[in-house]
Amino acid sequence: MILVRAAAKRKGIKAKDVKGLIPLMIIMVMIFLIFLFWENELYEETMVSTMEHLHVDYPRSDFPVRYCNHMILQRIIKGPDNTCKKEHVFIHERPRKINSVCTSPQKMACPNHSTILCFQSETKFKMTVCKLIEGIRYPSCRGTGACSP
Repeated sequence: MILVRAAAKRKGIKAKDVKGLIPLMIIMVMIFLIFLFWENELYEETMVSTMEHLHVDYPRSDFPVRYCNHMILQRIIKGPDNTCKKEHVFIHERPRKINSVCTSPQKMACPNHSTILCFQSETKFKMTVCKLIEGIRYPSCRGTGACSP
């Protein structure tokens, strides 16, 4: 503190000169914080809802209790109009292994009677199926999960 005063005296800066800058500095900090939070909200809104982001969790996140609740909040898993999804699947395999299903020769008719062909993986994937047990609108969705080997 003494060094700062000595340096200010040498340069001819008076304490009253600095006091006039304090409101300006407070406004600048407030503007910075507004931009910081605004940027995070924009990122959250424009986050790409890719298959990988929504469904792939490899390696499986280490949440032995309340895995589904944590993942639903972390990945912002929700239906249209912020409704809770009744079921959501997290696949615990490498994205490359999952994508290889698309080149599989095993094609079959999709179970939902779509005209698009479905692909069957040659191996079973490790996954967790989260089922809604409570809540109607995100973020109050609560689920329970069952892992498949």
